[in-house]
Parts: sequence; C-alpha cells; structure tokens
Amino acid sequence: MISRLAIAITICIHFFMFPIGLPSPNPPPPTQEARPAASDVNNDSSITSSKKRKINSSEREDIDSISSSPKTTNYSSSSCTSTSQHIQKKLRFEDSVDFIGLDVKMAEESSASCSSNKMKTVFLAGGVGHHANGLTKTAGSTTFSNSKPGAAKKLVIKNFKEKPKLPENYTHETWQKLKEAVEAIQNSISIKYNLEELYQAVENLCSHKISAKLYKQLQVVCEDHIKAQIDQFREDALDSTLFLKKIDKCWQDHCRQMIMIRSIFLFLDRTYVLQNSMLPSVWDMGLELFRFYIISDMKVQSKTIDGILLLIERERSGETVDRSLLRSLLSMLSDLQIYQDSFEQRFLEETNRLYAAEGQRLMQEREVPDYLHHVNKRLEEEADRVITYLDQSTQKPLIATVEKQLLGEHLTATLQKGLNHLLHENRIQDLCLLYQLFSRVRGGVLVLLQHWIEYIKAFGSTMVINPEKDKTMVQELLDFKDKVDHIIHICFMKNEKFVNAMKEAFETFINKRTNKPAELIAKHVDWKLRAGNKEATDEELEKMLDKIMIIFRFIYGKDVFEAFYKKDLAKRLLVGKSASVDAEKSMLSKLKHECGAAFTSKLEGMFKDMELSKDIMVQFKQCQNLPGNIELTVNILTMGYWPTYVPMEVHLLPEMVRLQEIFKTFYLGKHSGRKLQWQSTLGHCVLKAEFKEGKKELQVSLFQTLVLLMFNEGEEFTLEEIKLATGIEDGELRRTLQSLACGKARVIHKVPKSKDVEDGDKFSCNDDFKHKLFRIKINQIQMKETVEEQASTTERVYQDRQYQIDAAIVRIMKMRKTLSHNLLVSEVYNQLKFPVKPADLKKRIESLIDRDYMERDKENPNQYNYVA
Repeated sequence: MISRLAIAITICIHFFMFPIGLPSPNPPPPTQEARPAASDVNNDSSITSSKKRKINSSEREDIDSISSSPKTTNYSSSSCTSTSQHIQKKLRFEDSVDFIGLDVKMAEESSASCSSNKMKTVFLAGGVGHHANGLTKTAGSTTFSNSKPGAAKKLVIKNFKEKPKLPENYTHETWQKLKEAVEAIQNSISIKYNLEELYQAVENLCSHKISAKLYKQLQVVCEDHIKAQIDQFREDALDSTLFLKKIDKCWQDHCRQMIMIRSIFLFLDRTYVLQNSMLPSVWDMGLELFRFYIISDMKVQSKTIDGILLLIERERSGETVDRSLLRSLLSMLSDLQIYQDSFEQRFLEETNRLYAAEGQRLMQEREVPDYLHHVNKRLEEEADRVITYLDQSTQKPLIATVEKQLLGEHLTATLQKGLNHLLHENRIQDLCLLYQLFSRVRGGVLVLLQHWIEYIKAFGSTMVINPEKDKTMVQELLDFKDKVDHIIHICFMKNEKFVNAMKEAFETFINKRTNKPAELIAKHVDWKLRAGNKEATDEELEKMLDKIMIIFRFIYGKDVFEAFYKKDLAKRLLVGKSASVDAEKSMLSKLKHECGAAFTSKLEGMFKDMELSKDIMVQFKQCQNLPGNIELTVNILTMGYWPTYVPMEVHLLPEMVRLQEIFKTFYLGKHSGRKLQWQSTLGHCVLKAEFKEGKKELQVSLFQTLVLLMFNEGEEFTLEEIKLATGIEDGELRRTLQSLACGKARVIHKVPKSKDVEDGDKFSCNDDFKHKLFRIKINQIQMKETVEEQASTTERVYQDRQYQIDAAIVRIMKMRKTLSHNLLVSEVYNQLKFPVKPADLKKRIESLIDRDYMERDKENPNQYNYVA
C-alpha cells in the first residue's frame, strides 16, 4: 500500500511540474525522475514520513477537524492532472519543505486500539471536473484524522472511486482531428484546431495506451505525403540548376512540416518513442522517409550530385554561383547521412582530376613565382569552400588532394625551375611563400633543404675556385653569408635544419681551394685594420670582425691564417699603420676564444714587445745624449714571437752606424746575455727635402732613404753605382728604384723612361717635384707581399704542420704503446686541426720509424709499437 501511495504522489508532482503549451521543435529528452522507495509497515507500529511538508494557511484550517482515532485504509494508485480547476484546495508537494507541526502517518493499527475511537473525516480536493476534451476525472479525497490533544496528527489520502474512461468514438474522432491538422501542415494551409488542444489530444491518447497505434498512423500519413513528391523530380525537362532549386524547396518544406508535426506529437515523442529504443523519433522518421523515397531514388540522387558538382566546378572556373543553395543541399545530404557515401567520394575524385590536369598545364606555362601564388590562391579558395558550404569532415582530404596535385607532384620540378632564380634575385616574399607551401607537403621541406645545400655549394664554389675573384672573394663571402642568414631568418622561419645545412655547405665549398681562402681572409682583416681605412666607425668595424670570424670558423687551414695574419700584424705594428689598438686587441680576443690560448700566444707576445720597446726608448733618450740631428727609434722584437725575416747587410751612413752602436751598448748593459740582430728590411725614415717648389717631408723605407741620400753627393747615378754604394740586394734595389722613379710620387728621374728598372738605367734627382701635401708617403715596396714571400710563408706553414703531425703521433703512441695503422691514423685526424692527406701522414710515420720513435710489429706489419 505504501508503495502505491508513493507512486501516486510521484505522478502528481510530475504533472504539477509539466509545462503547459508547445515546446521547442527539438527539445532535449525528459529527465527520468527517481521514484521514492516504499517501505513495509508492521501492524503494531506507526510510521512517520521522513520528510515534513509545509502547507498554506487555508489548508491548516481544515486540519483542525482531524479525527483522533485512525482507520485502516487501503491505498491504490490513481492518475492526477495538472489542471487546478478539479481541485478546490490542492496539496503542494515540494522538495525540502515540511508540514509545520504535523506528522504524516500512514499505518494500519490493530482493531483493539481503535475500537473506542471515533473518526471524523474531512475531504479535501473533492468534486468532479470536466476536462477540456470531455473527459471526466474524479479527484481523490484526502482525509485528516484528528487525535486526542497532544497526540500526533495523521493524514489519510483516499483513492479515486473509479478509473476514468474515454468516451465512445473518442479515439477515432481525435485521430481525424490530428490527421486533418497534419495534412493541413503538409499542404501549407491553416489548421482548424488550437495547437494546445491538439497537443492535449495526443497526450490523452498516449495516457490510455494508444501510443503504438497513433505512431503507426502518423507514419503512414507522412509516408503517403512523401511518396507523392517523388514524381515531380522524375521529369527530364528540368535543367540542373532548376532541379537543384526544386529539390532544395522540397527539403525545406519537409523540414518545416516535420517541425510542426513533431511539436503536436511531442508527448508521443517523449514518452512512447523514448521508451522504445528501436523506434526512430518523429523527426528521424521524417528523415528516413525522405531519404528512402526521395534521395535514395537513383535518378534523383545522381542528378542532385551531378548538379552540385557542376556548380562547384563553375565556381572553381571563376563563375558566380548560388552558395546558399549549395550550403542547403550539402547540409541536406549531411542530415540524411549520405554525404560521405554519395557526394564526398565523387567530389574528391573530381577535385583530384581537375587539379592534376591544372598542375601539369600551369607548370609548363607559368614561372615559379606565379605558379606558387596560384597554388596559394587555390588552397585559400578550397578552405573558404569548407567554411561556406562543405562539411567539416571534407577539409582534411580536400586540402590534402590539392596539395598533392599542385605541389607534391611538382616539388623537384618547381625547385629546379625557379629556386636559383628566386635566391639570386633575393625574392624574399616569394621564398617565404615557397617555404610555407612546401611545409604543407610531406617531404617538401627535405627536398627544399637538399636543393638549398646544392645552391650554396654551387654559388660558393664559383667565388672560391676562380683565381680572378681573389681580390673580392672575402667580401663576396661575407655578403653571401649575410644574404643566406637573412633568408633563413625571414623565409625559412629560423629552421635549425637549414642553419646546419648552410654551415656544412659553407665548410664544404670554402675548403675546395686549399689554404687560399685562409690567406685571403687574413689579408682582408689586415686591410680593414690598417690606419688608412676610414670606411667604418668602431662599431661597424667590430661587426665586420664578428662576420669575418664566422667565415674563419669554416676554414680548415687555420694555421695558414695564423701565419699570414701574424706577418701582416707585424707590419702594422712596426710601421705604425694599425687603425686602432682596441680593434687589434678585440680581434686577438676573438681568435683566442675561437682557437684557444696557444693559437694567440705569439700574437700577444708581439703586442708585449711593442709596449716594452716604448719603455726602453724612453729610458734610452733620458740616459743618452745623442750626437747629430738624427732621431732614432728602435723596436726590440723577440725572435720567437715575430715572423722570420732574412737579415740583409746594407751600407748605412756613418751617423746611423754610430747611433746603432750607442743603443747596442745601452741595451746590452741592461740585459746581459742577449744578442741583437738589426733588421734593415723593417726600417723606415722621414727625410726632409728641398725642391724648387719648397720643403717637403718624405716618409720612406730605409732602402729608399739610402738611395735618396746618394743624390746629396752627385747629380746622376747608374744602377750598378747605386748597388755598390748601398749594398742592397739586386731585386730589392730594383723594386726600391721603381717605387721612387715610376710611382705616383716621382722624386727621381729614370732614363730611359719605362715601368721596369733595367741594367744601364740612369737616375737623377727631380728638382721640379711638386705635390700638394707637405708630408708625402712613398709606397714601400717591401710592405707589398711578393710571390716569393707568399710561397715562403706557405712553406713555413707546411713545415710547422709536419712538426705537429710528428708530435701528435708520438703522443698517441706513448699513451697506447701498441696500435694498428688504421686506429693510429684515425686518432691523428681527431687531434689535428688541419687537413692531412693519407700519403703525407704515412711519410711522417715512416720518418718516425727511421728516427727510432716507433717500430713495426715483427709479426703484424700493420701494427706499430712505441719505442721508449
């Protein structure tokens, strides 16, 4: 009994909460409410409800007359309605509200305990009401039993006296009304009946278990209507666009009709259909019928798909089409769940065919930049189609198809045809687009990377291998490095693979010509650090040195660079031609950081010698009273730090010889045990000369000084006479005379006139010499490196390398004691910082064997043993 009462209360609460009126076309499914569990009650005990409920003041007045002695009451479930007109005073059951001071007890008590009590009953919510559809429902009676003062008050709820029944012919008449309403909706005419009345009629039929019949009847009516629509689409006279508009109108009408029909049969949809999982909802039933009778017709479906594809093809060719029509039709296919099977597969096939042909044609007709812009435009168009009318699931295969046919099939051809042109002309925007497009295709970046490496190697090799470009090689390398760095930074999105590939490519091509790039880089640094270079500020010079160090890292022959850099640095320091001591030390610091302290130890020693020489000259001038009017300055050079110079004995003036002896005595007096060797090839002087135009100062070398001073003793001298008087070596003398007689500042005349100095030439002083400057620097021939000096420097580098190879081999063998030939060669390569040919390495091993540093194993000729 308790269980049935609980059910009745739950239904009443549900109906009180049910909204009156039409719901939305696609409402969410109703939430299943939990029914309160009922518990059994023993005859000898009373039960108090676990929840107390509040009642309003009008209901409390009727509770005062509750009988004091309860009666045994049987409870049965009855249906309740949500209309308030059948209940004069309704009890409102709410969550978390209580009756104030009233315990609701529902129990059966023993006959002995209730025999002396009389029951007084008050009926609540009595009376009979008429339903809107003519149904009569009897409201349940509620009885309150009044107990003795102070005793618990009890609530008794009675059942309906009899179950309500439907009038005769109600089902048939109600269905006719509903059928008329459905047909009116399908024919787009007005409905005779009120929608709320129709909704209530469906609810009444469902409440009396006529739901299954009602669902089938509705299905038949919808099916008959849709069957009648198919004939209008089988006409052959309709063209593609009119056909599509007609099918779209039919679909839109069908959707609108099914929304209206579902709103009327919403109660059926939410109760009967929801409880039967095998049945489609009213909306889904309409979709299935439309799909089965309209779209599944092969002729209709084929014509629809063909028409859609034709519209898309026209749009791709540049025509304007009705995009809203396409969006509606493709949405229909998606709703009917035939989009992928019927449309998408054919659409992708047509797309593949179209762009395959277009890619082949345009690759022949257009240049690479134009083709790339066309591909990008096509990709944007297809992405826009997905947003506008295609289903989202089509995006990935569609874009992949376009990328494959317009890019993937032409990766190599595109790069071979246009990459070099884009790089040569520095087409930044086009290169950015190229990288973006190739990044979309699998393997595209790797193909681009390979061509990028090939381009750098090919272009760089043209600069390095060609001897005619030696004068501009380093500057071109720096410019090329800046260019590729900019392309990687802007166009290739700082991709590390491209950065590493660029470094490897530079390292490959810059070492194709052995040693020459290292020599030219050293000379380029010398040119930039000379005092006469006014092209750059200190900041710009620092940036330039940083760029040179980047190129320096790529060369293998760093010892070649060191030899030439040391020789040029010596000239700058001795002649005082260094642009900035700070710049020189900055370069030294960079070299030390790059190659280690051992690499720059001699270079640092050169700077120390120059500083010590200044201090020594200050002391010398303070302690000595120098005779004559010649001012002497001496630089003391440590032989191990400076380049090797070949000493040359020349005939100095007696005043010069006397000054040399005075300084030698002074220096050896302070530093005993040392030996001084005068390097006349490094000397330079400033001569004061008087010409007809006036006095001038000539900045010349020591050899040039000895030649010019001869003209104080005579007017004209031959080559042989000058050679005997000065003692200068023949080749050096010829270059010296050439600089004085054939250069820009011709302070002496040569007869006969020619560019070269020949035997028998005569030389005389040019008294008519004119120049706009007071101090004139005459180019010093010995400061220009001759071919012999270059060969000599290179030879010294090779000699030093042999010593390094020998030292490396001995170190390895001393540590390993015994080692095979291949392992020894491998470890030597790892230790050396310059490239060595295997034949040269084998010669050094044989040389060490001959000198008893190591020996061959007697049993295994390919193995060496260290000899202690």
